[in-house]
Amino acid sequence: MGTKTPSEADILRPIGATSKTYFALVAIAGLAFVLFLIGWAYQLQEGLIVTGLGDWGSGGGVTWGVYIGAFIWWVGIAHGGIILSAAVRLLGMDRYMPVARLAELLTIAGLSAAGFYIIVHLGRPDRMVTSVVGHYHITVHSSPLVWDVTVITAYFVLTATYLSLTLRYDVTRLRDQLPDRLDPIYRLMTIGYTEKEDEIVERMVWWLALAIIIMAPLLLHGGVIPWLFAVLPSYPTWFGGVQGPQFLTIALTSAISGVILLSLAFRRAYDWDHIITDDIFRGLLLWLGFFCLLFLWLQLQQNITGLFTAPVDLTIAATARATNPIYLTSMSLVFLTLSYIFAQAIRPALFTKRRAAVSGIAVLIATLLEKVLFVVEGFLEPTFNIYAAVPGVYIPSLIEIASITGTIGMVGLFFLLVAKVFPVVELHAIEHLRDDHE
Repeated sequence: MGTKTPSEADILRPIGATSKTYFALVAIAGLAFVLFLIGWAYQLQEGLIVTGLGDWGSGGGVTWGVYIGAFIWWVGIAHGGIILSAAVRLLGMDRYMPVARLAELLTIAGLSAAGFYIIVHLGRPDRMVTSVVGHYHITVHSSPLVWDVTVITAYFVLTATYLSLTLRYDVTRLRDQLPDRLDPIYRLMTIGYTEKEDEIVERMVWWLALAIIIMAPLLLHGGVIPWLFAVLPSYPTWFGGVQGPQFLTIALTSAISGVILLSLAFRRAYDWDHIITDDIFRGLLLWLGFFCLLFLWLQLQQNITGLFTAPVDLTIAATARATNPIYLTSMSLVFLTLSYIFAQAIRPALFTKRRAAVSGIAVLIATLLEKVLFVVEGFLEPTFNIYAAVPGVYIPSLIEIASITGTIGMVGLFFLLVAKVFPVVELHAIEHLRDDHE
């Protein structure tokens, strides 16, 4: 752990320092995103038929595949990110304050990627206006799927408000050290600011954090989105009350993994060993292990329920899932990560930042695989006799696979851009660390 005293200059370094590595990362992330945009343009021209999606049941395929699976994955990362940040503020977990804003930014980026998937999967972007926005007063009462749009929009506004309130404090106090070329942005961010609002904003942020903690299991990734699957009795592997807590644990494991990777990247790029310390990574790994354990336990409950003297349709669907190599790979990655976290908790010498990064990547891959398979298997094993003799087949197309790398590139570009405009570590975190050093 670094012994250097943290300063304002440290958190301003990403804004002023630009290296060849930075431009290389921009090029890689931009290329990944552009390649997907090219594939999406081809899909818009030829229709969704160019993907691996087909007519459900009688077409032998599925109408939802990678697009919806990755949508749930990004929403989970976003929801888990803001829950992590809210817990830091609400529960006084000052230890993790240096990574709280990274979690908030991950929420904005994840929600943007998830919203993008909704537009892509509609087939025609204009349907957002003609079918959703234009008839919202009707669809919100008759289409559960419209609640996806509602929740994501509300959550985006809530998070953006939450983030902007804390940024006003930082931008005002660091304004003399920020680049003049971005002055219009900073003026917009601090309209009407006075120091008298600091105490009010602190209370507002606390109440927003409380609202987020309460809303997460009731409305967000523990509520509306799993509810859309859990209330459909014709899909054995979807139906049931376990989906809410299952979705929530997957969201938190994914978000913590994302924060670990982002924290490592910024720490290495800007020599933030004394700000994002090893102690933070050890703590994040322990939380990751806890939610991995819940994740595996809930999966066990689903498998036991589906495989032990269950109705025929549920037994068939559960067997198909439990024997699928993709599912086994996903569960193995989470189990191996949990095993490592448990081992390094007992023997701290096993901890390294590289192993923490590998753990994060493994969990992100595992949760993505699980979510895509969850969506696909539900369609391939429905409780409809009319499709009993139709073999279900789904192979993701290159366009769908490119959507994953493309949205990862989009999120990467978001962080590369934001880091050049705003501090990604809160000034309050630096002040707190400095007090500890003194």
